[in-house]
Amino acid sequence: MNNKIITTLKYIFFLALGLFFVWWSIHKMDDKNWQECKAAIQGANFLLFIPVFFILSISHISRSIRWKILMQPLGYNPKLYNTFFAVMIGYLANLAIPRLGEVLKCTILAKYEKVPADKLIGTIIVERAVDVLSLLIIFIIAIITQANIITAYAKSTISKYFLTGTTNALYTKLGGLVLFIVLLFIVWKFVLKKYSHINIIEKIKLMLLGVKDGLLSVKKLDNKWAFVFHSILIWTCYVVGTYLGFSATVGTSSLPFLTTFPVLAFASIGMIITPGGIGLYQIFVMEVLLLYNVAEPIGYANGILQWVAQFVIILTLGFVCMILLPYFNKQKIKNAATI
Repeated sequence: MNNKIITTLKYIFFLALGLFFVWWSIHKMDDKNWQECKAAIQGANFLLFIPVFFILSISHISRSIRWKILMQPLGYNPKLYNTFFAVMIGYLANLAIPRLGEVLKCTILAKYEKVPADKLIGTIIVERAVDVLSLLIIFIIAIITQANIITAYAKSTISKYFLTGTTNALYTKLGGLVLFIVLLFIVWKFVLKKYSHINIIEKIKLMLLGVKDGLLSVKKLDNKWAFVFHSILIWTCYVVGTYLGFSATVGTSSLPFLTTFPVLAFASIGMIITPGGIGLYQIFVMEVLLLYNVAEPIGYANGILQWVAQFVIILTLGFVCMILLPYFNKQKIKNAATI
């Protein structure tokens, strides 16, 4: 099947899934709750969008700097503005098609900064691994500080979204993963070495070596503490932005600071499952806030506002970066055209 058709079908599926969650969460509300939800949104403090915009923008800039740090051991030092443009355009693409942004930002930087795309893929894998570790830390903080409130909900949610199926099905998935790793090792150890004289095999080998170099970049960092600092700063901005978002609606403005950690942890799961968290982000925020005796319509309204704030920021900065990218690189484009 054509790759474009597969990509389109994936987009339609994930978008439909997100819209279904929006419909489902609204549909199960009775008229009274829906009216309360609308009233909470209409009475929200929209001025908070301004500080949230700057806080989350700092997180995006910090992410760009961290990515740049990962490239330096590979011998590349791209312009920060191009790295930032690539990151934001990648976020914009992810709103449409999950994971497309990861590929797109690599191709953008490869085009304008001449950094090999295969090596960039390796750095992206490192970044995602660090983000998973960071999210795990957020979960640990949430469970340690709020164990008596969220433990039962955490178990049921993780089981529902990540441990579905029977025990045998789980063992089958793990076995499949181990088999894939073994096959990958065999291909790398024997096939790529034995048949490296074949042109296509040589290209695959070089690409995998580039990915490997990108992965190993984290071990060769000149400034490890800067990498750690920006990793902490990124998630600190997420925490502060989420906490500030509670002040947007009346029923959530008095929530304690530690509430932020379970809300951010589970809302991030929504971001993983559907494009940009559409539909599911709001549900997770609402369900966690229910544990803190926040009424369902108020929690859902706050989830909508927090999601919209992030969506608007990505949409705005993403489109601005798309416009600025060729402008800031007009000399490079001109030079390429004359070659």
